[in-house]
Amino acid sequence: MLVDGVGRLSRGERPSVRDLFLTPGNIGRVTDQLARMRGAAMKVGQLVSMDPGEMLPPELAEIMARLRADADHMPPKQLRDVLDANWGRGWRQKFAKFDVRPIAAASIGQVHRATLPDGRVVAVKVQYPGVRASIDSDVANVGALMKMSGLVPTGMAVGPLLDEAKRQLREEADYAREAGELSHFGALLIGDDRFLVPGVVPELSTEDVLVMEFAEGVPIEDVASADQATRDHVAETLIALLLRELFEFRAMQTDPNFANYRYNPETGQIVLLDFGATRYFSTDLVAHYRALMAAGLNEDRAGLRTQALQIGFFDASNAPHHQDGVLDMMEIAFDLLRSREPVAPGDPELLRRMRAAGEALAMDREFVHVPPMDVLYLQRKFAGMFLLCAKLQARVALRPLLEAYL
Repeated sequence: MLVDGVGRLSRGERPSVRDLFLTPGNIGRVTDQLARMRGAAMKVGQLVSMDPGEMLPPELAEIMARLRADADHMPPKQLRDVLDANWGRGWRQKFAKFDVRPIAAASIGQVHRATLPDGRVVAVKVQYPGVRASIDSDVANVGALMKMSGLVPTGMAVGPLLDEAKRQLREEADYAREAGELSHFGALLIGDDRFLVPGVVPELSTEDVLVMEFAEGVPIEDVASADQATRDHVAETLIALLLRELFEFRAMQTDPNFANYRYNPETGQIVLLDFGATRYFSTDLVAHYRALMAAGLNEDRAGLRTQALQIGFFDASNAPHHQDGVLDMMEIAFDLLRSREPVAPGDPELLRRMRAAGEALAMDREFVHVPPMDVLYLQRKFAGMFLLCAKLQARVALRPLLEAYL
């Protein structure tokens, strides 16, 4: 950045820090480093990489895309040390077969395929050593990176956000907790054949190792090459699950990373993975979201303002025109949600309008407001679902799905 900046200054240019940072070469370097760091740093990169080209330039989004499921693997000795520590040195006797080559690697751990003595095929998720110990420093570094790149509005207090990120990542790094959530969601979805939640193998699962039934499937993004009916069905099914999580379960897997979903073309089932980011919501918050949806669908601007204030999208101290700016963003979304006919939730024009409205608020230095953490997690999941629909180029009738809960 310094070398490039000096060169551009010598040519009479006045580049911004953001322009110097967000070049393809620099993003490529950052991507490589995040993949090596793994842990919290890589998880932030994964969320950025979900952008379909509406927020980042397409070439940068493409470079970042490798972070969705491409961390550096553990060396064999490191893997053996982790498993020795969790299962004891004779752990190979617990398996008829164990493939030391990982079939997937992500931000916190890597996954191996294995076969138990009784013939069951399982997926073994092994956490990278040191992930929990590095969370604080990783999050601090990512916070500095976000400020440098200009992704955080000037004046925004990012401290509470970073503290919450640390708390959430500590929960995600606790595989014993995730095993419990996996079993919980499996019980909640019993009888719904649209989904498959792998069962846990409790006798082999620890804080650092999670063993579950192996589920066949292809990456959810591969559905983008299927016929329109299949794409629409998958998108509608996932949106229906999202609404059921919020309004019925009051419990949601809030990490929208595409790698958390797989699709089995033979059975038509959607495989649900990675429940480390499960979050529970209060009855009051869910009630306010229900009222917000009803007001939006009924074009009740006053009711929308009341519920947005109750939820915390803004507070009473924010100027009326700032409140209106937030409501205008909501109206853009509700233009789509009100339709009884199939529409494209990931419509590029919608994303562009949302981006423009969001940037206008972000550039206004007089409006600095951070919604409650539960709301941020909900909005992250909503945004991730919109981006997945964009990836699939799906069309869904959204209003009937919403009205089922109003």
